[in-house]
Amino acid sequence: MSSSNGGGGGGGRDDGGVLDHEYQEEYVRNSRGMKLFACRWLPRRRRKESRPPKALVFLCHGYAVECGVTMRGTGERLARAGYAVYGLDYEGHGRSDGLQGYVPDFQALVQDCDDYFASIVRSHGPTVRHRFLLGESMGGAVALLLHRARPDFWTGAVLVAPMCKIADDMRPHPVVVNILRAMTSIIPTWKIVPTNDVIDAAYRTQEKRDEIRGNPYCYKDKPRLKTAFELLKVSLHVEANLLHQVSLPFLIVHGGADKVTDPSVSELLYRSAASQDKTLKLYPGMWHALTSGESPNNIRTVFQDIIAWLDHRSYTLTSSTEKLPEVEQKARHDDQHHQQHGNK
Repeated sequence: MSSSNGGGGGGGRDDGGVLDHEYQEEYVRNSRGMKLFACRWLPRRRRKESRPPKALVFLCHGYAVECGVTMRGTGERLARAGYAVYGLDYEGHGRSDGLQGYVPDFQALVQDCDDYFASIVRSHGPTVRHRFLLGESMGGAVALLLHRARPDFWTGAVLVAPMCKIADDMRPHPVVVNILRAMTSIIPTWKIVPTNDVIDAAYRTQEKRDEIRGNPYCYKDKPRLKTAFELLKVSLHVEANLLHQVSLPFLIVHGGADKVTDPSVSELLYRSAASQDKTLKLYPGMWHALTSGESPNNIRTVFQDIIAWLDHRSYTLTSSTEKLPEVEQKARHDDQHHQQHGNK
């Protein structure tokens, strides 16, 4: 495993009261022996302060992008607000091993995230008891599947334009779907699936479009055959089977003019979920990439909402003799359960 510091940004004050943050990166190996790129943004507190971060936030990035560059703004903003933020590039994405843009097994991708995120939670021990998922686009589906794998493990989730369903005008033609099903076992890695330009559809600002197109860690060719089939399959599974099973606290933020993932399905998730604590924020006129592809003012608005939601659910005990809030009791019970049963 290798690790290095750098790229964490300079000084400057943020609303969270943290003067700066620290950026680190490393490589970890998954259960299949592949090397995966991982990064983290940590709040750098004043010298005399020893308080732990408010909570842990785990990033689930979207299809064809990665964490270290594409989601850097998210990591920096949350770290400056007092959160320890962790990201992992999926197999075939970013700087991780695997054929670029290739997702041979979506469930294996989810398992890699589960293994790594759980290891980070364990490394913090009892000092930080709250852990949140933040999933963007396809990463929203990853977050929901992580939640269903461990229903009581996560404190909550922030879902940014989640891929609960592929928008109708982005969905492959039924003829293409039939070809996908028949050909995935024969030519799974071929880049032959016709789609609209997702970069132009997702990012409102030309500056961000240029950044994505110039980023060598982002995949920009046509979707590979098996990848397209896996994404279609998981989106249909989430839409048909998971929406009503979601039980953790969550915040959905979604652009009203999103042409990549369907805002109406976020509304369906909000209505269908069993969660008692759920919030949906639709931003009229905003596009798909709410946290990076909008105007600075729009991005600031979205992060104000995200950080306020996280802050409200990140309790800090001032005395060990205080009565624990219900969410803290639940987290303590979960930790004990997973330790007793050897869960990761």
